[in-house]
Amino acid sequence: QVQLVESGGGLVQAGGSLRLSCAASRSIVSIKIMGWYRQAPGKQRELVANITSGGATNYADSVKGRFTISRLNAKYNVFLQMNSLKPEDTAVYYCNAKTDLFDSWGQGTQVTVSS
Repeated sequence: QVQLVESGGGLVQAGGSLRLSCAASRSIVSIKIMGWYRQAPGKQRELVANITSGGATNYADSVKGRFTISRLNAKYNVFLQMNSLKPEDTAVYYCNAKTDLFDSWGQGTQVTVSS
């Protein structure tokens, strides 16, 4: 298992930017997939972006071209750079670590985008 702690959420106006960080309790170099998910009130949790141990990335259509996921294995960190934010991006954002043996989640960080 790995413990994950998200940070960087907050309140921002539409068109603004935020950078979310996910700090892991141990090395993530061997973790197959690191990802960011989000859950808006009354909606199901959905994938925002993920990145494999080899650096391949995958994005939800709704965030392509605006969000960038990256991982810094040496620092046990995963980041989500969010640009051109929209009110519909408002949600709690969760970091996720997925391997064949476990599926770990952080506690989430709130992102609120005002119009």
